[in-house]
Amino acid sequence: MNKRVLVAGIYHETNTFLEGRTLLEEFSILRGEDLLRAEGDASPLAGCLEAAREARWEIIPAIDMRAMPGPEVEDRAIDCFFHELGTVAASQSGHNVDGILLVLHGAMVSHSINDVEGVVLARLRKLYGPATPICGVIDLHANFTRAMAENSNCLIAYRENPHADAKDAGFAAGYLLDRLMRTGEKTTTLWEHLPVMWPPTGTGTAAEPMCSLEKMVREIEREDKNVLAANVFAGFAFADVPDAGLSFTLITLADTEHERDALARLSQRAVQNQDLGNIIDPPVSEVMKQVARMSEGPIVVAEPSDNVGAGAPGSGTGLLRALIENSVNNAVVVINDPEAVLTLRRAVRGKEVRLSIGGQGSRFYEPCLELDVGLISTSDGCFELEDPRSHLASTCGKHIDMGPCAVVRHKGIRILLTSRKTPPFDLGQLRSQGIVPETAFLIGVKAAVAHRKAYDPIARAHYSVDTPGPCSSNLKRFEYRKIRRPIYPLDD
Repeated sequence: MNKRVLVAGIYHETNTFLEGRTLLEEFSILRGEDLLRAEGDASPLAGCLEAAREARWEIIPAIDMRAMPGPEVEDRAIDCFFHELGTVAASQSGHNVDGILLVLHGAMVSHSINDVEGVVLARLRKLYGPATPICGVIDLHANFTRAMAENSNCLIAYRENPHADAKDAGFAAGYLLDRLMRTGEKTTTLWEHLPVMWPPTGTGTAAEPMCSLEKMVREIEREDKNVLAANVFAGFAFADVPDAGLSFTLITLADTEHERDALARLSQRAVQNQDLGNIIDPPVSEVMKQVARMSEGPIVVAEPSDNVGAGAPGSGTGLLRALIENSVNNAVVVINDPEAVLTLRRAVRGKEVRLSIGGQGSRFYEPCLELDVGLISTSDGCFELEDPRSHLASTCGKHIDMGPCAVVRHKGIRILLTSRKTPPFDLGQLRSQGIVPETAFLIGVKAAVAHRKAYDPIARAHYSVDTPGPCSSNLKRFEYRKIRRPIYPLDD
């Protein structure tokens, strides 16, 4: 008899240092049978659905909610999710539910709840009882908590940053849920939280310290037959919550000294290499001196302090100011500014207009820039990912909507103005607007690590710079109030 599995998701990376709220209306919501439309895209939900099809489950589709990273989530969004789960639970009264499969982030914070995922798992456990296995896929940047460990059977983290394997992780979570439903095996989640926190710039899996830690957990999985999965959670430093920071989990069939020793070895390696993860970017003025000595591009200059993938509004003007001050030619930057796009609706192509650009959405930004610009083009801002395994697919699938857009020129700089903040994780973003990235001398990207899968293959050089913004790699610039102390690098 086919297994009956409830599938749901709620996904948001919350930056608590941003002003305002992420509203319910900002979530992309799929209800009921509409969830099945995700199969075939590159999202973790697609991986879950492919595992379901392969295992021939009867899917009970509930709700999938996703929003771009941003400020804390209003409680209405959480209420919406729980209301839908309650409705589905009521409709299944008298029918068996053999398992639950979830798509989560792990660093979601609402106005009233520090640990949204922990509360979601606890409510599902209460609704469906201890015998129903609950598995899911979860982001590598999760701030993992005891509630997540105690109320789940197997949560699988992405293994790569950039997240090229988000869909694969969803499939792996489904595969393990199918195993638990077939065998009746009971799992324990061993969790180790460290007093270590790294900015996003220190969490790329191609570099240390994450590279060694990921290799170690893969070895644990190979050598210990009791360990079904081992996870490294780099954490999300811009969520001021008690359990922010680095942690590890082992999903095991046996809680023995052997598994505890494995966690201890992971912790020891992480603490030994903690300085390697605390990457602080050089001032933009220093990098511009190096750029001035170069004659060929593309040169990619990342601006982690305005990292859209970590919730920043993408409206910072720090790098743009530096490009103007240093008279850099054939440069491309992206600024999220819906008001500027709206103003340009009345502009004539080729004719210069005075335009206010950027500076909105964060107290960490410099004021807007007043520039004379010429309009090059306008568009609806929609494009399809060139790379179906792009980091962006983990949040949005393959169809991306930047909202109405405009491309303008100021001297030697082309500025793509968007109406919806869009992480720069795929070259299709620029190419869809008539900008050929390979022919630019310098491309500014508002990101920390996740852009590198797209941009490294075309870049002659790559730099990161420190500019004003709400996602600075220097974590000592932020006023933490809830995080557990002491913690590196905030404390000696």
